[in-house]
Amino acid sequence: MAPYMCLDTLRFLSFSVHNVHYLTQYDRYRDYDREAFDMLFDAAKAWADKDFYPYYREMDEQPATFVEGRVRTHPILKSIFQHAGENGWLGQYFDYEDGGMQLPHSVVNGINHILESANNHIPGYLGLTTGAAHLIASFGSEWLKKTYIPPMLAGKWSGTMALTEPQAGSSLSDITTTAYPLEQGIYKLKGQKIFISGGDHEAAENIVHLTLARIEGAPAGTRGISLFVVPKYRPENGEMTDNDVVAVADFQKLGQRGYSTVHLVYGENNGCQGYLVGEMHQGLAYMFQMMNGARIDVGMTAVSTATAAYYASLKYAQERPQGRKILNSGKKDVTSGQTLIIHHPDVRRMLLKQKAIIEGALSLVLECSYHSDMILCAEGDEKEKHKLLLELLTPVAKTYPAEKGRESINEGLQILGGYGYCMDFPLQQYLRDIRIMSIYEGTTGIQSLDLLGRKMTMSEGRTWTLLLDNINQSLDAASTQTSLSDYAHLLRVAVKDTQHALDYLLPYAMKGDFENFLADASIVMDMVSHTIIGHQWLKIALTAHKCLSDVISEFRQSFYQSKITTMKYFFKYELPKVKSCLITIISSDKVTLPDMGADIF
Repeated sequence: MAPYMCLDTLRFLSFSVHNVHYLTQYDRYRDYDREAFDMLFDAAKAWADKDFYPYYREMDEQPATFVEGRVRTHPILKSIFQHAGENGWLGQYFDYEDGGMQLPHSVVNGINHILESANNHIPGYLGLTTGAAHLIASFGSEWLKKTYIPPMLAGKWSGTMALTEPQAGSSLSDITTTAYPLEQGIYKLKGQKIFISGGDHEAAENIVHLTLARIEGAPAGTRGISLFVVPKYRPENGEMTDNDVVAVADFQKLGQRGYSTVHLVYGENNGCQGYLVGEMHQGLAYMFQMMNGARIDVGMTAVSTATAAYYASLKYAQERPQGRKILNSGKKDVTSGQTLIIHHPDVRRMLLKQKAIIEGALSLVLECSYHSDMILCAEGDEKEKHKLLLELLTPVAKTYPAEKGRESINEGLQILGGYGYCMDFPLQQYLRDIRIMSIYEGTTGIQSLDLLGRKMTMSEGRTWTLLLDNINQSLDAASTQTSLSDYAHLLRVAVKDTQHALDYLLPYAMKGDFENFLADASIVMDMVSHTIIGHQWLKIALTAHKCLSDVISEFRQSFYQSKITTMKYFFKYELPKVKSCLITIISSDKVTLPDMGADIF
């Protein structure tokens, strides 16, 4: 079987760079140890080898389709739900009292990386089920918890998040799906939702839609949105009754074709009932728990898709002979045999770019997961620090893997040349699959506005200050190492350039000139992302450097050296993009502002 990810890299990042096993010192995770986490990774890899990777191409060629009023999906999905339920994969981070395994998010997302790398069509079904059940566990009534969580964690029922409507898109303040009171906590729903991932399929007996709607007479805007549990079939007196929420279409997509994306209609026959979650008008606040988790999940899906593409590219480069080495004389020895393309410097550059993006991004997503765990374990000011850092890093952890992961896969397709463009090889599929990641759960533009407009200024700028404190710790440590001090200097310059851009933009916000402040938010995202990933790579190199000097190391010496070499690539080819972003941001030309005139188009 061709490699699609590297367990050694996952273990190195999890346990050597981010020290995930240290979480077991806290009461919440005291039942686990490093050996248990390793066993879970191995079990996930075995499952992925058996039921995920073999069907990756097949699920693209036999996509989810809408036939005779139902969405048809690949038959492997049913056995995956069954296996997931029987073996506890759906309740991994849930509290024991809710039927979960109480695992750290860091380990759960490591497992997700394995599964997503093997087949990015499948884990979304599972992840949405887990996320929806967790939302019920967090905010639902005891009746909702008792009725819905057990069959969802057992893999018998699946879950979705239903936000988007035809006329609203990302503007949730404009949703019109309406809930009419029937009796205490029960409402009649009417409306439509589109682009609902996993919104209908044959793998589960019931589908539970966590639905945002506006109660009749509620305030306008996001303040009037409530959250409802709306099952496809509602349980009543031991029977399952059709609940009049119907799939009317499945959107046929560019990529992730095995992952159903459904148009739902609620209450066409006035028979759709929903159950209020928590308090009325608090739906968006509740949903942000699932949305923020989903943003991290999208980042992990993008990382994992690009990881699988990298290993496909690497395998091809190690097997494909073409051309001859260029001699120091500048000539080729045409009498010699062809060389493998991995020996060509430009191919090596493209492979290093892929490796630098995927491993740096994976490190960032795992760091976000660690902050999630520490929010559950820490107290007082330490807990608040982890909350603020997670808030700041989430839009970056969603956006960088999606945008740069696509760039990474594009390089992989280039390595394969003409074959990369052909359906016989998987690079074209990986490229199609990852394209949605920068749109899922808030587009790159929305994430960029969130980063600059909200996260950078949270708590009077404390979020950014906390991140700088962490970066400076790594810079100080690297500056004492002769082999890393030059790279510490380069990152220090990138941090100063990033701060320069923020100092230039913030006065616009203070004057209330938000058009100028936010016009280049996507450029700021690019700049901050490269700075943050530069920090990830410096931490990776520091850890690898220490492991190289240890008498006993977990992995071979060449493994650690490869991390340091990849760091050098990132600092030479990727980190300089921070400077070009600065030049763009501080330019006096404001060509994108509306007052430049519409006739330019």
